[in-house]
Amino acid sequence: MAIVDTGDVRLHVQRLAARPAAARPADGTAATPLGDGAAAQDATVVLLHGLLTDSLASYYFTVAPALAAAGLDVVMYDHRGHGRSGRPERGYTLGAFVHDLDALLDRLDIQNPVHLVGNSFGGTVAFGYALLRPERVAGMVVIESEPATPSWAVKLGGLLERVRHEMSVNEDAALDWIAAHHGGHTARLAKSAGRLVRDTTLARDIPASAVLGDDDVRAIRCPVLALYGADSDLAAQAPRIRSLLPHCATESLPGHQHSVLVEAPGRVRDLVLDWVGRHASPAGDRDAVRVR
Repeated sequence: MAIVDTGDVRLHVQRLAARPAAARPADGTAATPLGDGAAAQDATVVLLHGLLTDSLASYYFTVAPALAAAGLDVVMYDHRGHGRSGRPERGYTLGAFVHDLDALLDRLDIQNPVHLVGNSFGGTVAFGYALLRPERVAGMVVIESEPATPSWAVKLGGLLERVRHEMSVNEDAALDWIAAHHGGHTARLAKSAGRLVRDTTLARDIPASAVLGDDDVRAIRCPVLALYGADSDLAAQAPRIRSLLPHCATESLPGHQHSVLVEAPGRVRDLVLDWVGRHASPAGDRDAVRVR
């Protein structure tokens, strides 16, 4: 575990170094290794988790070890306000999360363009970062996610307001219901999320964040793979996101809704490794990306 001070917030970071080829299991328990090219061996993947009840643990206990075993340098961290990172009272616009990522890459002295993997809100952060720092992003995999459009802001605002209201009016009853239907661990996560919404400006800041128009989304030039649970309401966005992003592929996972990362980690791992392996060459030859 490491705590990295960005100058604005202290971020809890976990880094899994790429395992050398000789140390990787050969019995099928690990994902297929990346190619042996220098670009693939130098690839860094940054894992961005979702909002409120999420943390880097969702990656640590699913795909992160396998990605490192396959030859990737893996960086994951808790967003501000989440997990073991600092929880300032103010400063939770989407732009703040995007700048946290930029500052973290600086502090870790990561020079080469990185591959971003973003789950839910983490994918929205990835979209924002690819627009802010295109030269630092080699490619993205976004899981059950979308760019920060005006409709996204309205949706997040409604969700956060419901959480704030329920946890402020009758927190004990809400937590009892969550524990009964989803277990004690989820209830503990919900309690922490409730404090984050109640005690900080997050519920106001995120809906008030700067949003992207269609032209902004079209300006994202890196290759993007968008993964959706086939039974999720976000799956309907696949045709539109392919039409806006110049180099985008989408994949629908049957039988899954929003919790694709946790429910199908093996499939997510394989798709991430395939995508990174095919786009591990230095940024620049974007027209060679095959879109489907």
